[in-house]
Amino acid sequence: METPDFIKYAAGDTQFGAQFLGMLEAILRADPRDAGAWSTLGVLLRRSGKLNAAIACHNRALEFAPENASIWTNLGNALTEAGRLAEAVDAQQEALRWEPCNPRVMFNGIVGLRQAGRFAEALALIDRAGGQAADAALRWERALVRLQIGDYVHGFGDYGARRSLPSYNGRNAVLPVWDGKALRGRSVFLTSEQGLGDALLMARYLPLVKALGGRVLYEGHEELRRVLSASGIDEYRSWGGPVDGDVEASQMDLPGLFDTTMASIPPPVRLRVPEDARRKALGILGPREPDILRVGIVWSGRVTFADNARRATGLAPFLRFAEIPGVRLYSLQKGPPESELVELGPAGRLVVPLGPDLEDFADTAAMVEQLDLIIMTDSSVAHLAGALGKPVWNLVQYVPYWIYGFSGTWTPWYPSMRLFRQGVDLDWRPVFDAAAAALRDEVRRRTGR
Repeated sequence: METPDFIKYAAGDTQFGAQFLGMLEAILRADPRDAGAWSTLGVLLRRSGKLNAAIACHNRALEFAPENASIWTNLGNALTEAGRLAEAVDAQQEALRWEPCNPRVMFNGIVGLRQAGRFAEALALIDRAGGQAADAALRWERALVRLQIGDYVHGFGDYGARRSLPSYNGRNAVLPVWDGKALRGRSVFLTSEQGLGDALLMARYLPLVKALGGRVLYEGHEELRRVLSASGIDEYRSWGGPVDGDVEASQMDLPGLFDTTMASIPPPVRLRVPEDARRKALGILGPREPDILRVGIVWSGRVTFADNARRATGLAPFLRFAEIPGVRLYSLQKGPPESELVELGPAGRLVVPLGPDLEDFADTAAMVEQLDLIIMTDSSVAHLAGALGKPVWNLVQYVPYWIYGFSGTWTPWYPSMRLFRQGVDLDWRPVFDAAAAALRDEVRRRTGR
């Protein structure tokens, strides 16, 4: 709700984008006071990740058009992505001052308020923007805010709005949609949606579905087949195949179908860890050493996930845990970020790389069982460790995934999880300071060091 289609095209097409940037350069050469050209350039720069330059361009535009709400809201968007949250809210409020009823400006203001953790203000602006007649994008924002503050009753009521968003990549229903009532012998086709972590999170509902008296046909990620095979599933299918059964639902709809509240969250699903995976883990990790704390680490989720840059860090901050006597680090990291271990050279021996031996989540679960503690930034392994009941310290961004709420050191979704939270400045250093201090205490508690 912010960028004209031709600008999106220019940002995504290298040749056309170069031509368009050349055109903007010509316009600005002819008239350096062209506010529209400066702000359009800022939008393009933001979309290519050049946030500081984008912010500077929007501010230059405002020198010549200080009453232009479009420029103010574009500036707010760039400031939000740069993590300058208070400034971003100020910019969006200035945009609203000039155009208080502009739908695009209101929407951008809502997003800025939510990402700044100003939830009451975001809800008030959503009511002003659409109220009960809110469109899908507004209802989705309202769902995110309500879930973040623990208002699950109303939050899950809006959660279905995601299906109407252009970014929705789940299945469209082809069977009658299940209403959550008793199945009475019918087959329900349940499809996983979103990432591996979400699938593990929502797997806690599978036994509840099975208890309603039907067959559970589950379409899931192949990496999870072995760990979820004992979770009330009658037939596990790889994602993307044909749909059959009597009724269907997305796994992400289950909390709403079961009227979940903060007080009625089901316990994590019991995962199956195959014996061959356990033997493999024992063979790799070897016998335990007295007075040594085995700590698994993960520093990034899926790099293609849109919010990964905010929730993840590099490997480097985790190395401070290796400074603590009695601590040995084991990497559970998978994917492109694994290369950071290789880049350490000989210093990479400070971390034992387990990633190359992890073929699926059954292998990861078996490794996690043999470790004493997992410390990580939020990703699917946090859900795996939480479901296994393993102590997991989750280092989370300022406004994290909604199951972690917005304050406190725990989440009702995973009793064995401890949360270490970023502040509004989005600085990871205090988070790692707190985790390192807690790890020293943990070593003393366990080993007497």
